[in-house]
Amino acid sequence: MGTTVDARKFAETKFDYIVVGGGTAGLTVASRLAEVSSLTIGVLEAGTSGYGDHNIDIPAYSGRALGGPYDWHFQTTPQPGLGGRTLPWNRGRVLGGSSALNYMTWNRGSKEDYDAWEELGNAGWGWDSLLPYFKKSERFHPPPPEFRDNHQASYNEPNTSLGNDGPINVSYTRDFSPSHALWHATFNELGVESNPAHLDGSNVGVWTTIVAVNPETATRSYATHYCLTPPKNLHILTDAMVEEIILEKDDGEWAATGVRFSRYGDTYDVSASREVILSAGSVQSPQLLELSGIGRVDILGVAGIPVKVESPKVGENLQEHIMLPMVFEVDPSLPHPDDLFVDEIAATAYEQYQRGKSGRLTVLPCSMCYLPVSRLAPADDVASLLSKSRELERFGPEEASILSRRFNADKQLGQVEFVFDLGNWNPSSSSDEEGKRHCSMLLVLQYPFSRGSIHIGPDAGPRAESPPTVYDQPLIDPKYYGGPHGELDLQIMLHGARFAQKICSTKPLKNIIPGPVSPSLDVVTDDDLRSWIVENTITDWHPIGTCAMGGRAGREDGVVDERLRVYGVKRLRVIDASVMPLHISAHLQATVYAIGEKGADMILEDAGLRSQ
Repeated sequence: MGTTVDARKFAETKFDYIVVGGGTAGLTVASRLAEVSSLTIGVLEAGTSGYGDHNIDIPAYSGRALGGPYDWHFQTTPQPGLGGRTLPWNRGRVLGGSSALNYMTWNRGSKEDYDAWEELGNAGWGWDSLLPYFKKSERFHPPPPEFRDNHQASYNEPNTSLGNDGPINVSYTRDFSPSHALWHATFNELGVESNPAHLDGSNVGVWTTIVAVNPETATRSYATHYCLTPPKNLHILTDAMVEEIILEKDDGEWAATGVRFSRYGDTYDVSASREVILSAGSVQSPQLLELSGIGRVDILGVAGIPVKVESPKVGENLQEHIMLPMVFEVDPSLPHPDDLFVDEIAATAYEQYQRGKSGRLTVLPCSMCYLPVSRLAPADDVASLLSKSRELERFGPEEASILSRRFNADKQLGQVEFVFDLGNWNPSSSSDEEGKRHCSMLLVLQYPFSRGSIHIGPDAGPRAESPPTVYDQPLIDPKYYGGPHGELDLQIMLHGARFAQKICSTKPLKNIIPGPVSPSLDVVTDDDLRSWIVENTITDWHPIGTCAMGGRAGREDGVVDERLRVYGVKRLRVIDASVMPLHISAHLQATVYAIGEKGADMILEDAGLRSQ
């Protein structure tokens, strides 16, 4: 795809809007604004274009780009709740952002997840208001009837909840892992019903997920597909690192007038006559706000950055899905992802993929189940969790009520996600032994009570000798399992791990699982399992909340208002996952596209413009 290549020409262009970050939300916003032909839109992306790279495009290669040249290579601070471990936090440094690196899962949270945002005072962010924007981003490809029957690839018909003409192609995979045929039957045996309408406002139950794949080409569909052929009024500059937002006084108030960026050693200023839109993601949007003088007084003071706008919640409220990969042996006769590293097998699979857009290179993890804690734990334990959640002091009354009532017996919300896949997803577990193959049961906490932060350095101590820059990694501290909030998360994960063991010892799934690997049979007691959980928990790459909508509490509880405008700064918005005030029970990408779609619509509405 084409991008602007002349940085000086880009800097001299008279832009109406500058979008910082050419990722999932950024390209959504920019392309929708560019539909108004009278506007001129600029996008600055720190990474390069990976369009056409097999490690991005081919479904079964998902994950291979993690840790490579398209990755920011972030990592957390040492986590006391994880025994002092640090975790890698992979984020996309590439046109398309993390939508170019993820595992392509396409789902939505429950209706109540989004209604909770509105309940906090963020008008227009409930399920009913967001659904049109979910649909606007997507083009759903229905599978043939026999496919639905064979793979339980079902959805409500007639289809009223999925989009038909959006830029992101979503579909069921062409082929499935051999274990998938056992997934629904195993949960049904455990009394968990299949959910044929998991995109319609409730994801509770077992189902087969759709993915962001174009079935016509069998390739990843991601944010670059919003602008494969950019119109003349959309200018995209890659390999451009934004260093700060330029703020100037306007009638006594600070206003964003442009940004400063560098490219190949040269630095440029570029202006935006209408607005600057920050879409750098949950890690770098708060980082850039702080580097520009917007944030907590103490953080900026220690960093040596003059405070322009005091905004105490910048970088706070970090919430992240917590993932626990449990590893089991699996029948070695089954086709396995590791086979694709064998030259002869890989060559045959690639030939089939090229010839028919089918076969093993189209397989993705598609076996999903979301369950409330009440399905995982005895009633007395759930009551204890509810009681402990009400004792937590950090949250305001509205947020505390939302978080606690998710434990109520009548609430059918997916608090824990279960995903099954062939292969070893645990970086702490040893690789397959000779003659043995592994599978993974992933359990993911959806509504964490832990709250962390992302800030510029230094971490502690006296004032910095020189202010940090965008080239210094921010301090990412999710506070996994930290304090009484994290203790609640750990207890939920303990119940989830026990249920995961039960799943893998239930037929028909049990028929292909000879036994456990990690945790081993030596992990018996709850104390043993808790220790193992602490040693093996990893990230699920779903951070949100660091520039959250403040709702009725305003700047005391957030960074942006319900129109995504930054408190205390004119002509500056944040539009990405960081604006989400509470986490959702879902993978993020579909929601981030919807945020981008809605954000663009708000910009046009506030400017008195409409797409043409």
